[in-house]
Amino acid sequence: MKIGELSKMTSVSIDTVRYYEQRGLIPRVARTQAGYRQYTSNDITRLKFIVQAKELGFTLDEIGQLLSISTDGRSCGQIKAVAEGKADEIKMRIQKLSHMRQILLTLAEQCEQTSDADTCPILKVLEDVQ
Repeated sequence: MKIGELSKMTSVSIDTVRYYEQRGLIPRVARTQAGYRQYTSNDITRLKFIVQAKELGFTLDEIGQLLSISTDGRSCGQIKAVAEGKADEIKMRIQKLSHMRQILLTLAEQCEQTSDADTCPILKVLEDVQ
């Protein structure tokens, strides 16, 4: 199948497919005599893997690592370690975001809803950050 068909089947833009190929996440594919890329069902599977991994928060470098582990026949334990590391990273981000949310809610509560920007506690805190 051509790149446009692959794009439609996976909901990944043509430019993104080319980018993934350039990054080595998708192997370079054979071309027809006319120069069209010819993709297979294996390419669909791999692209869907990449999309799913991105939705789980993996970076393209981490996805490359997962793909490498899966094709090198390494153990599931190594893949588990990568997944646990990502889960820990997400947990830390959630904690940081929750803390940021609480600060914003506290500042919003302190806001007297005045039209005077000089007395706005939110602006004062943001100006005092160094």
